[in-house]
Amino acid sequence: MPAISVENPLELAKAVKPETTDRPRRVKSITSAPRGLEGEGFPVRRAFAGIDMADLDPFVHMDQMGEVDYGPGEPKGTPWHPHRGFETVTYMIDGTFLHQDSIGGGGVIQNGATQWMTAGSGILHIERPPDALIDSGGLFHGIQLWVNLPAKLKMTKPRYQDIEAESVSLLTNENGDAIIRVIAGSLGGIDGPGSTHTPIAIAHVSLLPGGQLSLPWNPAYNALTYVLAGQGTVGHDRSAIAEGEMAVHVDGDFLVLAANATQDSRTRAFEVLILGGEPIREPVATYGPFVMNTRAELQQAFEDYEAGRLGQIPADHI
Repeated sequence: MPAISVENPLELAKAVKPETTDRPRRVKSITSAPRGLEGEGFPVRRAFAGIDMADLDPFVHMDQMGEVDYGPGEPKGTPWHPHRGFETVTYMIDGTFLHQDSIGGGGVIQNGATQWMTAGSGILHIERPPDALIDSGGLFHGIQLWVNLPAKLKMTKPRYQDIEAESVSLLTNENGDAIIRVIAGSLGGIDGPGSTHTPIAIAHVSLLPGGQLSLPWNPAYNALTYVLAGQGTVGHDRSAIAEGEMAVHVDGDFLVLAANATQDSRTRAFEVLILGGEPIREPVATYGPFVMNTRAELQQAFEDYEAGRLGQIPADHI
């Protein structure tokens, strides 16, 4: 995985260790993400399937895009489409995506970069592979996460954040067998570059075979661990977890993860995405590309989109 890395993790700052009085979070559930198709037909795994919305709050939806090795002419994306009421976070691990939106945001997302788009009151955008990648094919792997906005911010002004891989904050654990990439929020005493509307934390962790990680976690946040690659365990009771599975952690002050000593031949490390945040605890009404609080607000979003009030496709669109 070409996400930002270092040759010697021991040179990195070390995450704050849990206090002796802290409690490890227990694992409430482990679920497997079913496969599906998104956009123009690219394969995804629906990471939140089967999980209670109360355990996900403030997140709404997450897809693992790929991992897929496309042949020439096969890469696909999404056409122009609207959003309102939440934020989309696209983290590219392998491959390249182009993004453009109706407020002038956009660019290239690749190899550890993140685009953070606040739809707020309304926006149109497109995400697609560049022509060169469509022609050649190649490896494609990423995450798209939907982050809810509270009612008071549903109609906030749209904005776009381009978070380059090099700007992600890096730290390790006491033994130096983990690389922790902090994309947003504060983790282990280190702040990530992403600016959030409500308190959340997102990190991509690579844990070497046989490595163990005890990571302090804000007790006011929920906590989710999704396995991108490899096999390992989660929780103090060492519950087995593998690629495409999601763990919900509850009731404690730190997360416990371990990588199996033996991984498969294509996996150099136990790769996980860890995310959580302060729950918003408001009604959630979703339909298609809109995340609001009521059905009436969803209806208004559709009417506003059809009337062109959520933005216009730029003349120089990709």
